[in-house]
Amino acid sequence: MACFTRFAALLSFLALVPLCLSAKTMGGYLYPQFYDHSCPRVQEIVKSVVAKAVAREARTAASLLRLHFHDCFVKGCDASLLLDSTGSIVSEKMSNPNRNSARRFEVLDEIKSALEKECPHTVSCADILALAARDSTVLTGGPSWEVPLGRRDSREASLSGSNNNIPAPNNTFQTILTKFKLQGLDIVDLVALSGSHTIGNSRCTSFRQRLYNQTGNGKPDFTLDQSYAAQLRGRCPRSGGDQNLFFLDFVSPVHFDNSYFKNLLAYKGLLNSDQILVTQNQASMELVKKYAENNELFFEQFAKSMVKMGNVSPLTGSRGEIRKNCRKINSH
Repeated sequence: MACFTRFAALLSFLALVPLCLSAKTMGGYLYPQFYDHSCPRVQEIVKSVVAKAVAREARTAASLLRLHFHDCFVKGCDASLLLDSTGSIVSEKMSNPNRNSARRFEVLDEIKSALEKECPHTVSCADILALAARDSTVLTGGPSWEVPLGRRDSREASLSGSNNNIPAPNNTFQTILTKFKLQGLDIVDLVALSGSHTIGNSRCTSFRQRLYNQTGNGKPDFTLDQSYAAQLRGRCPRSGGDQNLFFLDFVSPVHFDNSYFKNLLAYKGLLNSDQILVTQNQASMELVKKYAENNELFFEQFAKSMVKMGNVSPLTGSRGEIRKNCRKINSH
């Protein structure tokens, strides 16, 4: 009888194992309760600072979401993007995808400062990025999810990784899919995560070629709705106006929803990297159609894909460090 009881107990333990290990990573585990004892108010503090920042400037939500994405695609989710240049470090902020574009680093400084007061040397900048991305999504009307925590911060940055790994607006579909696959993400993740372009802005310089010279023949991109293209040309001239901002989703630019996918089906995706989800691959086009028809399905998959992306090669255990200041490594 005792044997049977032990066996039953073992079975019930094994039934729980997949839940506990769902965020297993190289060298450790991430789990939502990581700070429950060491810093119980962490989520409340992050949310409060993000909410104030988004209230001051709606664009902040998209900026913070993008920082998490640009961090995870370079050496994993380790806050390497937040490091400023020093004698030994060339900052990822100087890369083509980030220069004059990645922004709102001061919001993360504010969160870090509040957390250092609350529970010194406990919460990593990498975890702050992951939580701020989730809170930004929720604050703009998007889905929520439990963020697995326990990442540590990198002591180095990779400018070349930032230049090479982050998908660019003019990449082909295959190039972008390859960049996602290198992070362990698939075509479903690619389409769902592209849906983050339902909020935020893009600069004229990121899509100008579509308006005037898509393939080097002096002609505009024929896959762009012509009335929409004419409207864009009004504020994105052939030369000059590089920094002029345009909504990525002109229908509901500060509201997180599936109108981004509806725009793609109407050939009104702003970036080439958006529109090719419909024009260059059948499987991705089918996913776009599904998410355009069903907002709930999009939200569900976006949350899953964000957790998956947040689990890309984090530093755990004794690897890396907990930075006191997100912009620089600790002095040892």
